[in-house]
Amino acid sequence: MRALVISGGGSKGAFAGGVAQYLMEGLGYNYDLYLGTSTGSLLISHLALKKIEKIKGVYTSVNQDKIFSNCPFLIQNKHGVANIAINHWNVLKNFYRGSKTFGESYNLLNLIRETFTPEEFHKLRSGSKEIVVTVSNLSLNTVEYKSIRDFSYEDFCEWIWISCNYTPFMSLVRKEGCEYADGGLGSMVPIEEAIKRGATVVDAIILHTEITHVNRLPSKNAFSLLTSMFGFMLDRIERQNIRIGKFVANNHNTIINFYYTPSVLTTNSLIFDKEKMTEWWHSGYQFAKKKNQEISEIEPEQQE
Repeated sequence: MRALVISGGGSKGAFAGGVAQYLMEGLGYNYDLYLGTSTGSLLISHLALKKIEKIKGVYTSVNQDKIFSNCPFLIQNKHGVANIAINHWNVLKNFYRGSKTFGESYNLLNLIRETFTPEEFHKLRSGSKEIVVTVSNLSLNTVEYKSIRDFSYEDFCEWIWISCNYTPFMSLVRKEGCEYADGGLGSMVPIEEAIKRGATVVDAIILHTEITHVNRLPSKNAFSLLTSMFGFMLDRIERQNIRIGKFVANNHNTIINFYYTPSVLTTNSLIFDKEKMTEWWHSGYQFAKKKNQEISEIEPEQQE
């Protein structure tokens, strides 16, 4: 069984889309299991349907307004670098309404419903491929994996949305008596889950460089400090997931093919820039193509 695992990474999901496009169209890989966290959960249903151009169109045209119903920050560009500043009015408005988070992301839920139709859902649900999204149950302090086979259309769209909700900047969702948030808070790269579900070959797309290249600038405000702190924690979670995934793979004779980003794409994945995301999709495709060409050149030499 071959599985495609896509990590969390916000706007960097465009790079993952490009990598997946080459694996599926360039190499002709067919996957039995698609497993995603956060931005990865947005991609996998469309990839399983092989509607790559459709999801590419979404990722290369999305902006803040399509994600946030109440955006808690402002984007400031200085010397070609995008930074975030607190949108005090929107944050105060959110708290006045009784929200527990700085911003709300109901527009993203609407976007999911618009781009993933009930017909597409039922086609996948009745098919042989398994599509699984990762969510964090804050009430029970557990990570949960939601399969398309176990839910209705409305519920599964909500689980995809919940998987992407990067709290406290995006919505905190109460569902089935529990509070849920971004799957990346518990499992950024769910390789272990893919192996538990029977995968013998895993193609894992990691939206982070293999070696740390970032030396973050001093925080300019409370939000930039929070994003830096969350970035640090998620990086630790991601590396732990990879180590555990490798260990489990060794014990199950599972092959893992890793696709890391070759360079730092952004230090703030909450900023959705259409031009950059279009560029990242193209660079992801080219990176996967080059990587597999290099592997194919090395293998004959090893056999000799």
